Amino acid sequence: MSNAPQSLFTAPLMSAAVRDSFVKLDPRLLIRNPVMFVVALVAALSTLLWIKGLATGTGQPGFEGQLVFWLWLTVLFGNFAEALAEGRGKAQAASLRATKAELSAKRLAGSDGALAKAWTNVPASQLQVGDLVLVETGDLIPADGEVVAGVASVNEAAITGESAPVIREAGGDRSAVTAGTRVISDQITVRVTAAAGEGFLDRMIALVEGASRQKTPNEIALTILLAGLTLIFLIAVATLPSFAAYAGGAIAVPVLVALFVTLIPTTISALLSAIGIAGMDRLVRFNVLAKSGRAVEAAGDIDTLLLDKTGTITLGDRQATAFLPVPGVSEAELTAAARLASLADETPEGRSIVVLAGAGDALPAGAEPIAFTAQTRVSGVRIADRELVKGAVDAVIKRLGARVDPAAAAALKRIADDIARAGGTPLAVADGARLLGVVQLKDIIKAGIRERFGELRRMGIRTVMITGDNPLTAASIAAESGVDDFLAEATPEDKLALIRQEQAGGKLVAMCGDGTNDAPALAQSDVGVAMNTGTQAAREAGNMVDLDSDPTKLIEIVGLGKQLLMTRGALTTFSISNDVAKYFAILPAIFIVLYPGLGALDVMRLGSPESAILSAIIFNALIIPALVPLALKGVKYRPAPAGDLLARNLAIYGVGGLIAPFIGIKIIDMAVTGLGLA
Repeated sequence: MSNAPQSLFTAPLMSAAVRDSFVKLDPRLLIRNPVMFVVALVAALSTLLWIKGLATGTGQPGFEGQLVFWLWLTVLFGNFAEALAEGRGKAQAASLRATKAELSAKRLAGSDGALAKAWTNVPASQLQVGDLVLVETGDLIPADGEVVAGVASVNEAAITGESAPVIREAGGDRSAVTAGTRVISDQITVRVTAAAGEGFLDRMIALVEGASRQKTPNEIALTILLAGLTLIFLIAVATLPSFAAYAGGAIAVPVLVALFVTLIPTTISALLSAIGIAGMDRLVRFNVLAKSGRAVEAAGDIDTLLLDKTGTITLGDRQATAFLPVPGVSEAELTAAARLASLADETPEGRSIVVLAGAGDALPAGAEPIAFTAQTRVSGVRIADRELVKGAVDAVIKRLGARVDPAAAAALKRIADDIARAGGTPLAVADGARLLGVVQLKDIIKAGIRERFGELRRMGIRTVMITGDNPLTAASIAAESGVDDFLAEATPEDKLALIRQEQAGGKLVAMCGDGTNDAPALAQSDVGVAMNTGTQAAREAGNMVDLDSDPTKLIEIVGLGKQLLMTRGALTTFSISNDVAKYFAILPAIFIVLYPGLGALDVMRLGSPESAILSAIIFNALIIPALVPLALKGVKYRPAPAGDLLARNLAIYGVGGLIAPFIGIKIIDMAVTGLGLA
């Protein structure tokens, strides 16, 4: 799935949205938005009254017909905003569904995938949880599952949009595979973990189509508030005819209808669903799958962010930064020995030693590599009778045994202790029975990470680094990276306890993880982001899955959540301010005949009561499509304290909501009057 931006107003999207706007006039669909449902009922009633007036020759058919037209247009524009937001996801779902339709499976006989040889080709839809399938070079993985045998290179571009293949293998934290991705080398045996129709791809299709999107608590609360305001204004408007009769006048039904529609919060009601759908859609385009809208909103309210050190704060691979010889050994001698001992080492640490040492990169003729093992914990090279090794300080000293020089060993340990206190990792180097010195390895902090933590701090978010390192190393890296706090030598129980402690203090907590040992903490977090490369347990425990498996993306997810909440708040502020301004246009126009003193409130000096009413209704309809791009793109978020963001919202959208109707309605009134429409 590509996360390239898609235009809001392409011809296919527009035509589909226009068509769906009429489909959504179905009362069973409209009732989900109580305010727009009421507007549709009012429009239907006005239509019947207009037809009756035409048939009997009573009323003002021209004026009333225009009101009916703009009332229905208001409903259609509201439907259009939602349909356009949904349409952007349907285009993505079509390509995902096409991928799903191609899937078939080589189902293995028996329960041991490593030993089973016979397989049967079946449609992927027939697979059950626990089935074993063979996936060979060129095959699409037929179902979500875990690799139980083999190792393969997998192209996940259909899901993540990234062309670079990834390695999937049995065991560890990179065993999970996703339906619709393709094996491009070797073969693997996969145990199915999701039944047909319940897999990752199915959830993505449902999400991007909006078919299973439920309203979040925030949306539900706002919908109830808007419905309550609508009911209040309905009662208020219903009492006006009696009030007018008492004053010796009368108010026509079309005028009451216009007043009611301009009073109720139609603007935010029309855009509310589109804002929510677009927020989820932005997350999907960012290659993050949220299992619920609640998780997206929670991301916008996060107080504490837990970040794993390796791969998130640091690059993940330690790099050689210095050669520190023991007394009596030159740095050049240590550097040369360390380079030779590392030439056959293909680990990132080994390659970094060769790079730091410089010179050539070819092993001497007849050299025999010494492979690293968990038992020896050293690696190196054997050249004739000469043995050069590097490894953990205690492992190298143990390897030398009785041959070691006690003074050199003591000096080596002092250097190693200094490196450890500074947050580095020491590697001892020996040439035969001689201890030469130490190579300093260091976790390299990612570029710009300190600035990003500064942004989070300005948002009011506390960052905590989680690491298995000792406290000295953890403190050094925490100070360099700029996190607010750290948890060293962390176990799964420690992570869980920290999250519960933060939540007990009334805070919302987010974290990311990829291993089975992260699953309890992911499940406990308010926002748990599991890596797509991680285990099935981690992906099931989290309420978001990052398809790119980029731990630092948690920072962007927080920004997207805040952008969703800000967009909803900004447009709600604009809508309410907008309604206040519209009252000044229409209320004096309605009552100025009964109460000439209200002329003092007629600050807009509109052409006539009829043009004022019609202009307000037209503006009320047109403002909805005008705000659709903002609802779909979202309000730009800048890291700042909540008070500053509120002040900015009020200054831009509150004041803007007050000013826009005065200008817009006046311009429309001039056009309506000039064209003789009222």
